[in-house]
Amino acid sequence: LCLRHDELDQIRSALQTRRHLPGPHLMVGFNRRFSPFAKKLKESLQTLRSPKSFIMTVNAGQIPPDHWTQDPDIGGGRIIGEVCHFIDLLRFLAGCPIARHHVEKMAGGAGDTLTVSFGFEDGAIGAIHYFANGHKSFPKERLEVFCGGGILVLDNFRRLSAFGWPGFKGMKTWRQDKGHRDEVAAFIDAVANGGPAPIPFDEIDEVTRVTLELAQI
Repeated sequence: LCLRHDELDQIRSALQTRRHLPGPHLMVGFNRRFSPFAKKLKESLQTLRSPKSFIMTVNAGQIPPDHWTQDPDIGGGRIIGEVCHFIDLLRFLAGCPIARHHVEKMAGGAGDTLTVSFGFEDGAIGAIHYFANGHKSFPKERLEVFCGGGILVLDNFRRLSAFGWPGFKGMKTWRQDKGHRDEVAAFIDAVANGGPAPIPFDEIDEVTRVTLELAQI
């Protein structure tokens, strides 16, 4: 959504002054929560009351330190530029606010091989392993969810597997689906028909604030 806390404050203030008017719809490209896999995951998790444990592994690949995405004033760095997407995905699946967060970065390099840990208000926990020191032949994204004696595993937004999950064995698609199409459709529908914003601003605000705080550590 933005690169600095003062920009987030300005966006928040601008929206507050217009809340009595129709709209506006603020949208940021957190596409993964719109993936049919993410929707199925959330639907499956809502059937259980037990706290959840999330492990998100991202084989991010190396980007040179002098690349524009690594520039804090232009691209924001990789936490702001990409890790934000995985923070939003875990926030969406957890269904409650992030209470605590911490980041550990590997020594050396561009500081973009790191692990972020979270504690959620309902007792759930999560970790994002964002590694730039792997090999591109390995799939990029894998999410594991442990909950109530069962496990759900999402492999690269192509296959969702279930272990010990009554009534659900999994799903797969022929092509990778990270939710881009459904994200755009949801935004167009909200604007055209006057519905609520596809992502509540409180969640966008929270994820952006947490992302900015992690980037400063």
